[in-house]
Amino acid sequence: MASEIQFFKYQGAGNDFVLIDDRSGLFDSKNEKLIQQLCDRRFGIGGDGLMLLQDTNNFDFRMVYFNADGKEGTMCGNGGRCIVAFARDLGLIDNETVFLAVDGRHEASIQDNQVRLGMVNVDHYTMDGEAFVLNTGSPHYVQFVDDLANLNVGQLGAEIRNAPTYVEQGINVNFVEQEADGNYFVRTFERGVEAETYACGTGAVASAMSVALQSGMDNTFSIPIRVLGGALRVEFQKQGHHFSNVFLLGPAKQVFTGHI
Repeated sequence: MASEIQFFKYQGAGNDFVLIDDRSGLFDSKNEKLIQQLCDRRFGIGGDGLMLLQDTNNFDFRMVYFNADGKEGTMCGNGGRCIVAFARDLGLIDNETVFLAVDGRHEASIQDNQVRLGMVNVDHYTMDGEAFVLNTGSPHYVQFVDDLANLNVGQLGAEIRNAPTYVEQGINVNFVEQEADGNYFVRTFERGVEAETYACGTGAVASAMSVALQSGMDNTFSIPIRVLGGALRVEFQKQGHHFSNVFLLGPAKQVFTGHI
């Protein structure tokens, strides 16, 4: 592998990622220390995760996602939106795409810097006390709270993520509060990052589905989500416990590019 790596930095609602065009297949994806270094905010580029864009049959590209700890991760919704913008900026796609990720096929469209990303259907959830637990491509714990702005998300999120039920596999922990304007404010503690992030795409989806479950209604939902890094929207159809036609909408922008 070349000693110099060209990288691209993208962010989606403040969830930031190192992206690498790996269609050559030369990146050493088994090197956890390298990925940790590239994601390090003091000694590297800095990011909540790293993504490789790779060639694959029958799809426009393949998305391979790594958490900041260097380990390959589950689906990342904001990462998915960023890699769609990356593919567009590379000239691989126009304004629509179908790509492959760890949880399967994803369709997406992009207009300017707004990406509409298709997510997996969800057919199952459980309860942990009053919290909803569901997998939207990554596992999520969703708890409704008051005064979310002043909640110690780092401490409480770490306690739940490292509780005996979840410590082995890890879980992303979301806290949700309905705001006066009808938006839902969501803050997320992410496993793999082991800290609060400015946004979490699969967490926004899980939180929106929990809102719908709490409502008890079957309907077509379009739920505005406010995160620390900006605004997202989640759309889906709900029938009982079944969620289909799931889409995550929000911005994705290139921040800078360089060599390291």
